Amino acid sequence: MRLATYNIEWFAYLFDKNDRLMLDGKPSGVYGVDRYTQGRAIAHVLRRLDADAVMVIEAPNTGRTQRTTRALEAFAAEAGLRACEAVTGFPNDTHQEIALLYDPEVLDAVHDARASAAAPQFNGVFEIDLDVDDQRDTVAFSKPPLELAVTTRGGTRLRMIGAHLKSKAPHGASAPEEITALSIANQRKQLAQANWLHLRVADHVAAGEHVVVLGDLNDGPGADGYEEHFGQSSIEIVLGDLLNDPHAQSLLQPRATSLPSTSRFYNSDTKRYFPALLDYVMISHSLMRFDPQWRIWHPFEDAECYADEELRDALLNASDHFPVTLDIALE
Repeated sequence: MRLATYNIEWFAYLFDKNDRLMLDGKPSGVYGVDRYTQGRAIAHVLRRLDADAVMVIEAPNTGRTQRTTRALEAFAAEAGLRACEAVTGFPNDTHQEIALLYDPEVLDAVHDARASAAAPQFNGVFEIDLDVDDQRDTVAFSKPPLELAVTTRGGTRLRMIGAHLKSKAPHGASAPEEITALSIANQRKQLAQANWLHLRVADHVAAGEHVVVLGDLNDGPGADGYEEHFGQSSIEIVLGDLLNDPHAQSLLQPRATSLPSTSRFYNSDTKRYFPALLDYVMISHSLMRFDPQWRIWHPFEDAECYADEELRDALLNASDHFPVTLDIALE
């Protein structure tokens, strides 16, 4: 079985208010790429992944007239994907939904939000004191994680959680002191979300369930200087001692020399691209016996992707993030 996570940059821009696909020469949400080119690139990448299930981050919008599932299923039909059914959870106000696109012949997935005394339902609020002032702060997700009950064709049951944690980027700040203050505030909120997610994972592991966490966690150990204010990254919190992801864990090793990345951004000040490891597929210890194999489909770091010019171009035109897949011996 192949599971994937893929942050598709502003996928919503390819659909009109009635979820009709717009493939034309107008600009997409990817800088310098028109909607026709991005749409065809996304389709090409998804066909090449040929995943049994793809956690789509920045999925098309759900709103007054729009439905994420309708847009995704129409796209899957247009692209000829066997992962042709979609499920989503709590909608948000950002036009960047979280949804699972899956092959109904291989597995079944339903939205199954849970709550416990430690970890409220993801569309609720979470109280935590992160600044050590003995005052509990209230935190909410702008993009509530998608919690799914998944059953494979062979009867294996999984708890699957798709997540898109708070970005730490200080959008809207200009003065140095504003940038610092907003960066720290954003990191504090992201860490709170990471703790919330970890507690939910702990609930499922304690119940003896297989757990898979997929998505864009917007962080990695040592990703920025503000991390020292809090002692650890969001990734370390989510992983805890319950989950496994070799890409994330490689950054925890001292003197790591070969650092993986799942995204590529342009810095207009330096006029250079810079990489970041933001996207993960984390699995519980109970799944490690099923021979898990991870892969980042990076057009410049994966030799097969680089050698395939059509795939390489599609990966660059589809999004500023690249897919991460997990091949695992589940039936």
